[in-house]
Amino acid sequence: MEIELVVTPGLGDNSYLIASDGEAAIVDPQRDAGRLLDMARQKRLTVRTVLETHVHNDYVSGALEIRNATGAEIAAPAIGGYWFPICPMADGDEVVIGGLRLRAMETPGHTPEHLSYLLFEDGSDVASAVFTGGSLMVGGAGRTDLLGADLADELTRSQYRTLRKLAELPGHVRVLPTHGAGSFCGAGPAPKERVSTMAVERAMNRALSAPDEETFVRQQLAGLLAYPSYYRYMAPINRAGPSFVADIPGPVPLTPDEVENRIRTGAWVVDARWRFPFARAHIPGSLNIELDDTFASYVGWLVPFNDPLVLVLPDPVDETLDEAITQLQRVGYERTLGYLAGGIEAWVSSGRDQESYGVAGLDEFCREYRAGRARAVLDVRQQTEWDKGHIPDSQHIFVGNLPERLEDVPRDREVWAICATGHRSSMAASVLAKAGVRVRVVEGTGVPDFLRHCGP
Repeated sequence: MEIELVVTPGLGDNSYLIASDGEAAIVDPQRDAGRLLDMARQKRLTVRTVLETHVHNDYVSGALEIRNATGAEIAAPAIGGYWFPICPMADGDEVVIGGLRLRAMETPGHTPEHLSYLLFEDGSDVASAVFTGGSLMVGGAGRTDLLGADLADELTRSQYRTLRKLAELPGHVRVLPTHGAGSFCGAGPAPKERVSTMAVERAMNRALSAPDEETFVRQQLAGLLAYPSYYRYMAPINRAGPSFVADIPGPVPLTPDEVENRIRTGAWVVDARWRFPFARAHIPGSLNIELDDTFASYVGWLVPFNDPLVLVLPDPVDETLDEAITQLQRVGYERTLGYLAGGIEAWVSSGRDQESYGVAGLDEFCREYRAGRARAVLDVRQQTEWDKGHIPDSQHIFVGNLPERLEDVPRDREVWAICATGHRSSMAASVLAKAGVRVRVVEGTGVPDFLRHCGP
């Protein structure tokens, strides 16, 4: 028996390949399922089953991609409301993979239909592992508010009962969750460890430490991070069945003329370069969302869902284009029309207008703030970060909410955008510049550094 873990860092999620006697099952695959299929081919495994723990809210599932490539059946919650054929799973139902049995266990809370899967080896009646999806996570539990406030209390109470049921498993049982560090599907901070054991979780997991249900409900619903706005579209796509990646038109290189025409017809320009060269020169109205692991999540916050996109990419373009498209398709953005061939240099060489704004480090910002010249400071961190400490007289609007709250931003002075590192403030600065606000981005530093080093 072998279990391979595949992590998608930007979304904070795990997928699993389970192998036994030449057969394989895959648990909670993401849309770019080729990673898992390549692994199965290298190990000369026949993929028999895809197991879904729940209808995912944070990414497009790769279950249909795997079935299309291998003929594997999709075992998923019977009450999940899927529009395509599945092997419906309910409490106690089993799937056999080689010498292994995977038994469904109803674990509602993160979602109403949620299942976990107990793994039994070689005829044993004692589970050796449990795939917990978004129920029990390492150090915590899946959040219960993603389906709206009306269901949050009921689901949180279901999650409480689910966790108590899982906590009764023997201490040696491996805990293999889908959501982990970096996922907005978790309630509260998560440790870097991706997997655990039931003994460790009973001793360390804060979600298991609540003495009673009411305390658990208060704890789980307090201090939650804002989550990307694209989430609301994921469950309907996953229920209906997403299109195949091979059927999505690929992006093409575009000349400056073609980019200008796409902008005129409603495309958004997303510039994935580092914040400093973007600030120095960019296409007017473009958004600066740096191409790191969180790229697609922030596109999903700042660009209306599945609106057409044109990309400006950092070098090497072949690699960065592939990464950007993979990330975007994971969260359902399928209308990337193309990318600016030759990059910003081609745009500038064509004689078209470009825009820029100022960049400041900690020393300059501190000096200007003390002198009273930085009169409009916009803190774009999460609410929980703001609550822990913020700059006196600063304004708080989380970057993901900024497009809807532009009327709250002053227009009569330069706005200094700041976060914790410069990552989110660079996005915010581009949103503000697009809206015609005079802006300066505080880069490479942020509020924590200011509070430590820039006293009154």
